[in-house]
Amino acid sequence: MTSNERWLIAGLGNPGPWFAGTRHNVGFSVVEHLAGRAGVRFRLRGPRCRLAEIGVADRSVLLAKPLWTINQSGPPVAGLMRSHAVPETRLLVVQDDLDFPFGVVRLKRAGGPGGHNGVRSVSDAVGTRDYLRLRVGVGRPAKGQKMGRFVLGQFTPAEAEQFPELLDRCVTAVDNLIEHGLDKAQTALHTL
Repeated sequence: MTSNERWLIAGLGNPGPWFAGTRHNVGFSVVEHLAGRAGVRFRLRGPRCRLAEIGVADRSVLLAKPLWTINQSGPPVAGLMRSHAVPETRLLVVQDDLDFPFGVVRLKRAGGPGGHNGVRSVSDAVGTRDYLRLRVGVGRPAKGQKMGRFVLGQFTPAEAEQFPELLDRCVTAVDNLIEHGLDKAQTALHTL
């Protein structure tokens, strides 16, 4: 890697095998997919997160899975930014998003948490909302279904079948963001 532009991609999720494959763990799934594509594994970095490092477009990219609950993801992310000298302009938070139907993926910079407590925690710990977000649509619960049960639930069989293609689109969006910048990455992603 020739560039000194180090990036940090923090996938939001809950630690533990019982949360694997749930809607709320889409962020973990995306960073795991990025690591798997590069053939690298996550390693424990203290008690606060698992970390892997890959290269994208000659840039070093740290992939993080905070090991606190999703709603307390901020302190580990802020700690990684400090210890690896990553500015907020090169922080990408990958999150599940209830405001989009399953399969919709959007890139944005800044903005409020939209009801996502993990994003709120990151904003509070980092001290700004001016960072990048990859919002992965997981849909909304059916009428009468509790929100917590929905986000901590598994995908439907139809969604699970489409999930690998969704992860591929997220990885392509990350590649485009790092190589070409936000505007071009948004154009490519939002015209799919």
